[in-house]
Amino acid sequence: MKDRLLFYTIDTDIISDSNELTRTLVSFATEFGLEGNIWQHWLTYILMTDENPFSLACERMLIREDSTLMQLAAPDLSLFRELMNAEPGVSCTGGRSDLLSLVKDYRSPYDDAAGTAAGRRIMDLSSRLASAENDGEFCRIVADEYEKYGTGIYGLYRAFRISEVGSPDAWQIVPVTETADVTFDDLIGYETQKETLRANTEAFVSGQHGNNVLLYGDSGTGKSTSVHSLMHDYFDRGLRLVEIGKQHRSLLPQVLSEIKRRNYRFIIFLDDLSFEENESEYKELKAMLEGALESREDRVLIYATSNRRHLIRETWGDRSDMEYHEDVHRSDTMEEKLSLASRFGVTIYYPKPDPRQYYDIVRALAERKGIHLAGKELEDAARKWELRHGGMSGRTASQLITWLEGGN
Repeated sequence: MKDRLLFYTIDTDIISDSNELTRTLVSFATEFGLEGNIWQHWLTYILMTDENPFSLACERMLIREDSTLMQLAAPDLSLFRELMNAEPGVSCTGGRSDLLSLVKDYRSPYDDAAGTAAGRRIMDLSSRLASAENDGEFCRIVADEYEKYGTGIYGLYRAFRISEVGSPDAWQIVPVTETADVTFDDLIGYETQKETLRANTEAFVSGQHGNNVLLYGDSGTGKSTSVHSLMHDYFDRGLRLVEIGKQHRSLLPQVLSEIKRRNYRFIIFLDDLSFEENESEYKELKAMLEGALESREDRVLIYATSNRRHLIRETWGDRSDMEYHEDVHRSDTMEEKLSLASRFGVTIYYPKPDPRQYYDIVRALAERKGIHLAGKELEDAARKWELRHGGMSGRTASQLITWLEGGN
């Protein structure tokens, strides 16, 4: 098998033993929530995630049908088509081959299994590849998939995070395998805010210049939900989100260096961004927002959320040199701190809803969940809930509806 493949890699140790192959396929199906011919799904997954000269060139839209690279990859893809149409584990030499007959029509043990978002994509592509009438059509389907979605983990998943590998100095970008499938419609109200965010992102994914964005305002008002919603609308157009937590923000230059070479549009998401008065890391972020991001090749933007408009905690000591004679000037300390927020080209304010807006959110969520209470009864429940649970916000309203859904 290895001798027949130029670009792709298939673990021959797995497919040479039917027991090992069966375990691998069932584990794979369980991870992604797959049904049907999981032998074909597994081969499809290998095609989708193998980063090699051919798949990466297709991702960068550098491949023509008559190109040398396409001709070199054709025998590999022909072999994959041959394997997909053959009996599972056709080269198995040990174990119980009767087990493999079950993986051609695998049924999930879960009655309500809907599969993961990645799993649904695997099954969709697997079905199209299995239906290809010839090698040429098979090759075109694979190349088109790389061109539209890319290859590797960035081609399969929407969102990513930083994970340490043994030590804080060793890290890697890993996919968030289970993401909430939220849309802008799930956030009640804030239409102007959502439209501003959408317009900036639309320009960005369309190849125009977009701005870094700061979403600030009260807790629970939907800032993070708004950013996450972008993945629903723009994943098919090459947008990917990389969330970097506070403990990994020093890695931002290295992350940018790694992702800028890929043919995607990336949003670096800094959730709940703020700095205390004794923290100086904001200077590094300011420098990157100012000038160093020129190396991004227009493929990366930074979106940040914060409860603070100016991100950095101020003290009265910062104002100690403000007054000179009868004029009032900002101190150097204050100017430096306040200048970080100004480096975001777009700032969007998410205020706490007033009572009328809060009750509108509660009613809309109740209708979506099929909760039927008289208007006065629902408003009374909303009022009592917000008094006990941190005030009026979309988050508070959602928590109330979850409570009522439970029959309380």
